[in-house]
Amino acid sequence: MAGRIDLHCHTLFSDGDLLPIELIRRVKVMGFRAIALTDHVSRSNVADVVPKLIHDCELAKDYGIVALPGVEVTHVPPNAIPEVVRSARKAGAKIVVIHGETVTEPVAKGTNLAAVSTKGVDILAHPGFLTDEEAEIAKKNGVFIEISGRPGHAYANGFVARVCERIGARCIVNSDAHSPHDFLSEEGALMIARASGLPERLITEALEANPLAVLERAGVKHLGK
Repeated sequence: MAGRIDLHCHTLFSDGDLLPIELIRRVKVMGFRAIALTDHVSRSNVADVVPKLIHDCELAKDYGIVALPGVEVTHVPPNAIPEVVRSARKAGAKIVVIHGETVTEPVAKGTNLAAVSTKGVDILAHPGFLTDEEAEIAKKNGVFIEISGRPGHAYANGFVARVCERIGARCIVNSDAHSPHDFLSEEGALMIARASGLPERLITEALEANPLAVLERAGVKHLGK
């Protein structure tokens, strides 16, 4: 790899520690090629958060890094997920992540299924006990399944990896960082992927090909090395 791509992290506009531009600068110095800022949103704040992220992402080009404004739709009732996703896209979100049914939080049952079934969703984050049906729909609809670097959410990584390997759903490794020290280095991301039990061929895809595919779908055609 020629520098990490991380498509799930948070700024102080939700529960992160830093301004978007601070986070962008930190990961640039750490050698990252691209980042998506995906703050927690629901119906209450999506129209407010996304424009704020856009302002600082526009400055990222001066640092020579791709930064995309995004969202993590979080604890929204499953039947309202499509509405909030549409609102996020309308506000200018380039990457849409859904906060999946992690084993460490009381996420509503049906969130994973709604996420993989909703047009405009890129990534289902930390999905916990992902079902074969959910993985099949994700595969069909081009939704990537996250292998999480965040403590707690990562407890189910092995389960998620086995389902994705069996079904053929595509995985992606993200940090879910809330502060700079949470980000995964290239070595750290490789360790998380291997610890999940993904075979080497799928690890390569999860760390490089699949993040690039998400970026291309977001309109990023050329990514610097």
